[in-house]
Amino acid sequence: MNREAGLGVLFVAGFGPITTDAESSRELYVETLGLPLEPYGEGDYLLTEDGALKGCRHFALWPLAQAAQSCFGCDEWPADLPRPQAWLEFDVENIAVATEGLLARGCQLLVADRQEPWGQRVTRFLSPEGLLLAVSETPWLRGS
Repeated sequence: MNREAGLGVLFVAGFGPITTDAESSRELYVETLGLPLEPYGEGDYLLTEDGALKGCRHFALWPLAQAAQSCFGCDEWPADLPRPQAWLEFDVENIAVATEGLLARGCQLLVADRQEPWGQRVTRFLSPEGLLLAVSETPWLRGS
């Protein structure tokens, strides 16, 4: 694999469905599947980290309103964009370099190299399949 041509992806930082019915999603993922998801902050964001779910550093149910807030600063997903069904984040060596690489390849960015309140730097965009993708620098995941 030619890492020179890539964006410096280190690992999958996280994955999960984007939810529109928090209670139904909680029932499926927590009650039916038995995933060790815990609430994070206020609202319906449920997550597991630190290897509690083998094979994934961070798995979370992300409410669509929160995804819209993260990308657009409002609770509504824009009607002119495909509504994402899931999110997928790749931690990269250098977020600024990865962001420039995405722009050079013609990607339409929703968020470009933004510092989130929880300490992560992130660039978000939609994939051709309609996934909400991100490249990120997530400091607390790099030690594992």
